[in-house]
Amino acid sequence: MSKHLFATIVTPTAIAANNRGEGDGSTLSTLQKITFGNDQYSTVSAEAIRWAFREYLQNVTESEVNRTFDPDEDKYNLKGEKDKKGATFDSQKYIDDDLFGYMDAKKGADNENDTKKRRGVLEVSRAISLDPYWGDIAFGSTGGQKGKTSIHSTEVHRTAYQYTIALTPESLKKQERAALVLDAISAIRHVGGNHSRFLYEFRPESIVIRLTDDPSPWIMNCFQRSGDTVGCSELICLINAKDIDPSELIVGGKISKTPYAESLKQANVKVCDGVKEAIQIAKQRLAQTKKEATSL
Repeated sequence: MSKHLFATIVTPTAIAANNRGEGDGSTLSTLQKITFGNDQYSTVSAEAIRWAFREYLQNVTESEVNRTFDPDEDKYNLKGEKDKKGATFDSQKYIDDDLFGYMDAKKGADNENDTKKRRGVLEVSRAISLDPYWGDIAFGSTGGQKGKTSIHSTEVHRTAYQYTIALTPESLKKQERAALVLDAISAIRHVGGNHSRFLYEFRPESIVIRLTDDPSPWIMNCFQRSGDTVGCSELICLINAKDIDPSELIVGGKISKTPYAESLKQANVKVCDGVKEAIQIAKQRLAQTKKEATSL
């Protein structure tokens, strides 16, 4: 039976303006938002998070990355395009083609469909803020001589974001690449845009990792705001209802210092003080799973 890896991440609470400079036609840079009930919540796309994963992989193992980003030229380069005798994409050779998939749409010599594509193995959800957005806006201006468009404004939101990743290591061309995804979670940086003006820390403040035979995550949106901190009462309910086996879970980060951690420990969930410690344990469990599978 295949093992599936899931992780739900909640970031620290800070002022976010991850809006890539998109506007409403005026000089206002807007946040992406969704409506839930009577409130609006800011959101960051899965594509923006995937971009940050790509950036991490380029930084730590560029030789294994096909699509690289050149910040000086502000453009992407595909190594596969330089090798006209080979394929543009190669999921065996390149980790990003393996994790994120690709589609190379083209016609053959006789005008037949010769499209090559691969579904991404790594799935990433949209990040949603834990707090409603109440319309906060920051103002700024260009330096030097001012004109009609010198004054600009930016929607900002003091909040934390949560999102989930899903991955079935056996679906990768090289299963050991799953460990690199876990490392990337704690190291991603440039999620969304506007980073020349705003720095927002998108690393985990707390994390829930699940390695399981169950193909459904069950841990999505398990964090919620609880006063000035973050809780996980929904996760505890699912454990008590026996919908989640507590031995499959590793929880780490700031949540370990809350009363929720005591309930998790009493349910025999592995709770770590740090996020990186939780990730290391998950990597060890992944390695053990692979070892047991190859010994059969």
